[in-house]
Amino acid sequence: MSDKTIHIFDSTLRDGSQALGISFSVNDKLKIAAKLDEIGVSYIEAGNPGSNRKDLEFFAAARKELKLKHAKLCAFGSTRRPGIRADEDVNLKALVSSGTMVTAIFGKTWDFHVTDIIKTSLEENLSMISDSIRYLKSLGKEVIFDAEHFFDGYKHNQKYALEVLQAAQEAGADWLVLCDTNGGTLPLEMYSIVGGLVSRYRFSNLGIHCHNDSGTGVANSLLAVQAGARQVQGTFNGLGERCGNANLSTIIADLTLKLGYSCIPAEKLKHITAACRYISEVSNVVPYERDPYVGHCAFAHKGGMHIDAVNKNSTSFEHVPPEAVGNERRILLSEVSGRSTLMAIIRSIAPHITRDSAETQRILDKLKDKEYHGYQFEGAEHSLELLARKELGLFKHSFELLDYKVIIEKGNGSGKSPSLAFIKIRVDDMVEEVGVSDEIGPVNALDKALRRALHKFYESISQMHLSDYKVRVIDSDSATQAKVRVMIESTDGVSSWSTVGVSTNIIDASLQALIDSVEYKLLNKQ
Repeated sequence: MSDKTIHIFDSTLRDGSQALGISFSVNDKLKIAAKLDEIGVSYIEAGNPGSNRKDLEFFAAARKELKLKHAKLCAFGSTRRPGIRADEDVNLKALVSSGTMVTAIFGKTWDFHVTDIIKTSLEENLSMISDSIRYLKSLGKEVIFDAEHFFDGYKHNQKYALEVLQAAQEAGADWLVLCDTNGGTLPLEMYSIVGGLVSRYRFSNLGIHCHNDSGTGVANSLLAVQAGARQVQGTFNGLGERCGNANLSTIIADLTLKLGYSCIPAEKLKHITAACRYISEVSNVVPYERDPYVGHCAFAHKGGMHIDAVNKNSTSFEHVPPEAVGNERRILLSEVSGRSTLMAIIRSIAPHITRDSAETQRILDKLKDKEYHGYQFEGAEHSLELLARKELGLFKHSFELLDYKVIIEKGNGSGKSPSLAFIKIRVDDMVEEVGVSDEIGPVNALDKALRRALHKFYESISQMHLSDYKVRVIDSDSATQAKVRVMIESTDGVSSWSTVGVSTNIIDASLQALIDSVEYKLLNKQ
């Protein structure tokens, strides 16, 4: 194994499922596992078959449906219970029945947990670890031993924590993974402890598994690698119990682009942003837009001087090229950004146009007029791109809105108002189609009606949906006659884009933003 090779162990399907608000179906887990394999991780820890029926169903389905090309599927469980043989233990039997060639088992490293939590002797705990590993190795399994609460145990009783690692290694464990289970270890002590295990005790098969309770999960993982660990465990998007697990998308990018390690196939790194968004989509969570490398804001620039510098040389304010991780630069239009913002968008559409071109002034005048009437394009730059394309004559409408009607019925006191929406559109100047939708909420009904009307012409519409919806009253002094600005974010599970609409009618403003969203999707359909 090269000293620069790091094995990525993803536990999104197990650790991630313990996060607040996450509940994976078997089909969800199959989809995410396939995506993790596609991105090139080394191991996919997919669940604990001894703990619940759903994980048992997943491993049965995985044997039939998953065709992994790169990753090894791993089942997770505990060592044998006190006082019984390993081959009698129900959880170990479930691990074996999962059919995976890799098993991860956790054992207690902190003497406090041994005596006060599982209430057995320190000697019996060592036997539980050794017996379980030997049993699994006798069946030809690759065994990853998770030294639970290792850092707390090491700081409390160093001698016993080392005895646990030595017992696991002598029993034949392929990997010894040091778990910062409480997430309380800080970076310098992480580096010192892992470095000591490598230099003083000659452990060469160490992994690291950090939680993020102190906000240092990524930093701890990186320092553990620099100290000698060669396996890194974590989850994509940092999903996990409490404050989450170490975020693998950040770790992989840091190790590859900053430290020169090999974690996943080099050609896969540019797909990591799309993979994170896909996993968020399947997990039914909104991606954290400020995540390093893959977040919506990771390469977003707003300050005028910053934007001018980035346009001259992107390295002035970007530590890596956004395309290296499959992300994109965003230039946010605002009161502090100036003409440079607009020029970045124009150049992406029509590179020959300059700051002094008549077309630039025409677009700027149109923009100022829109802003005067309440539009705001910061955070809705995709509407701005459509505006620029229209002014440059580089845009053709995919459809024309002819008419719409929304009927809102009286609610039943639950706060939910049934709404019926009718939309009439024209495609190619001659074909007319009507979409009808009966949904909860008028905007939801309009959205569904519009996409139903368009679906027979544009199948890619079925891939997209709204992921965020915001309304702001612009001139509140006008009370109920005030204008409102609606900003929506849409996604197709891979990309996301933002659009805006303004009107004294919230339904009309919402429809403007919806139409821009659909037009942008059709403009950029794959």
